[in-house]
Amino acid sequence: MAIFGFLTGYIIPFVLVLSLIVFVHEMGHYLVGRWSGIRVLAFSLGFGPEIVGFNDRHGTRWKLSLIPLGGYVRFFGDADASSKGNAAELNAMSSEERARTLNGAKLWKRAATVAAGPIANFLLAILIFSVTFSLYGKAVSDPVVAEVKPASAAAEAGVEPGDVLFALDGSRVKTFDDVVRYVSVRPEVPIVVTVKRGDQHIDMTLTPRRTETTDRFGNKMEVGQIGIMTTAKSGNFRVEKLGVAESIKEGVQQTWNIVSGTYDYIHNMLAGHMNADQLGGPIRVAQASGQVATLGVAALLQLAAVLSVSIGLLNLMPIPVLDGGHLFLYAIEAVRGKPVSAYAQEIAFRVGMVMILSLMVFATWNDISRLIG
Repeated sequence: MAIFGFLTGYIIPFVLVLSLIVFVHEMGHYLVGRWSGIRVLAFSLGFGPEIVGFNDRHGTRWKLSLIPLGGYVRFFGDADASSKGNAAELNAMSSEERARTLNGAKLWKRAATVAAGPIANFLLAILIFSVTFSLYGKAVSDPVVAEVKPASAAAEAGVEPGDVLFALDGSRVKTFDDVVRYVSVRPEVPIVVTVKRGDQHIDMTLTPRRTETTDRFGNKMEVGQIGIMTTAKSGNFRVEKLGVAESIKEGVQQTWNIVSGTYDYIHNMLAGHMNADQLGGPIRVAQASGQVATLGVAALLQLAAVLSVSIGLLNLMPIPVLDGGHLFLYAIEAVRGKPVSAYAQEIAFRVGMVMILSLMVFATWNDISRLIG
């Protein structure tokens, strides 16, 4: 029974969420590649041995593979699933055959095909958020301070109950969530807070304190906090109904919030303001999928949207093997007027593989440390 509960509670939600994200990502590559005239040899959901599959009328092998931790589209002329070209094979092809390979296609076609995967991830997130907002509305609260914790950063800076948070570092905030999102990724980073007190706008500088918090599932994380609270009465908690256009706009905004928040986290991590142990791997994703699945399908879909953005951003990192690495090499080619040499590409792909494996090991170590800690 324990194994069955683990499978249904964690593994199945994890596989479903990851499979949706991977399928959409690879479908982006596939559709734009086909549109660009590039021949597709295989579309695989998962890695490793094939479980089941079929060939379509275009000669593409569609298959479900054993290891559900990713997927790939393999184009004609690819040396492997990372779409690294085989120079010897390409040189032996006719010009017509070479034009139907990814590495032999025109530069703009290659760039569009590679970029389509991450873009599809962002579009999936926008779609999920838009549908969610359209069906359930948007929960909002005004950025009004109901309580200031004694000896907190806000108290020391002079924030008072009743103040309306107007701007952070000069950027206007509209909801209390805007404040939480901005502050949480900036522990130990000074912030200029503009509050509206009566008819006055007052600027004050405060530094969020690194604070360990625990979510409803008992997961611990470190975030920045300034020591303020709101209430349903002070913040005028409400759910705003949104039309289709407004839902799409909010879906785009929510997706952008995840993008900007991710970059803020990475920037502050590199600057030493946030710990790298917040990075998670497949174990943490599986755990989160299982926990969120208990809240319902809508919550699980929203997690899928967040993860879709994260995977899109990860793939855009300028590391060979990833989509961003291919785009980086294409950018160099555009500047030089000729492709990077096969030898240089080979070295770059090997370095990129080491970097990705190192990141995976580090993230998995974080997951294990969190479980046994």
